[in-house]
Amino acid sequence: MTQKHTTPDGLVIVDKPSGFTSHDVVAKMRGIARTRRVGHAGTLDPMATGVLVLGVERATKLLGHLALTEKEYLGTIRLGQDTLTDDAEGDITSATDASKVTREAIDAGIAKLTGDIMQVPSKVSAIKINGVRSYKRAREGEEFEIPARPVTVSSFAVYDVRDAVAEDGTAVLDLIVSVVCSSGTYIRALARDLGADLGVGGHLTALRRTRVGPYKLDSAKTLDQLQQELTVMPVAEAATAAFPRWQVDVRRAGLLLNGVRLEMPEEYAGAGPVAVFDLEGRFLALVEEHKGKAKSLAVFG
Repeated sequence: MTQKHTTPDGLVIVDKPSGFTSHDVVAKMRGIARTRRVGHAGTLDPMATGVLVLGVERATKLLGHLALTEKEYLGTIRLGQDTLTDDAEGDITSATDASKVTREAIDAGIAKLTGDIMQVPSKVSAIKINGVRSYKRAREGEEFEIPARPVTVSSFAVYDVRDAVAEDGTAVLDLIVSVVCSSGTYIRALARDLGADLGVGGHLTALRRTRVGPYKLDSAKTLDQLQQELTVMPVAEAATAAFPRWQVDVRRAGLLLNGVRLEMPEEYAGAGPVAVFDLEGRFLALVEEHKGKAKSLAVFG
């Protein structure tokens, strides 16, 4: 009798290649893991590389709760050119000599884009406007506005400023930057807005995501590596890394798994999702405190 293939529940931390959409990576992972139950937490633009968190099998239930975390990027912003997409994928729409822009002006512009800010996403983004993807409206030549939304840029630092000459002969500046920000922040919109503030235009030419919440690039694998050996972070380990841990005894574990809303210790009030484990270390559920009791978000036990 042939042994049935079983795919382990857990997260797969992928180092996404450039040119792949997040959906392309999910499709590839379905083949590698031999299961349809694969999802991703937070998209990455096709041009970007780096950390993309995938959930396999039951771990897909964690993804919606992982997406609201801090993210970290390394990127290159080119000052002196605007593009249609705010990144290197789009056609250049304007070019301005940026050679006279000073480091002081750059730092002042970056300071304005740090902290709690209101950001207008790129028109060529996946934001839905009245149920239709923004990029679809943009491709069809439609005139529309995207409302600004609050994002947090907790760190925006410039490591290097390099003089360069673009293909069209424009004197440009390439900034090597790192950004730590909330989910939903568009780095290419930061590039666009910095360029606009400095009066020379700007767009993103390279982007690498180095961290999503607690999941870092050093634990990510390329698709080729995963094809050779599927590396899955077990769902219990993934939950421990991402959420506060609450251990319950056998009686309370039984009640929780039967749908009873347990009283939660005060320390978890307002903590967001909390991972519940039994005394043997089994991951039982993801819960959230609601009026002092554990409201179930997803059950795993």
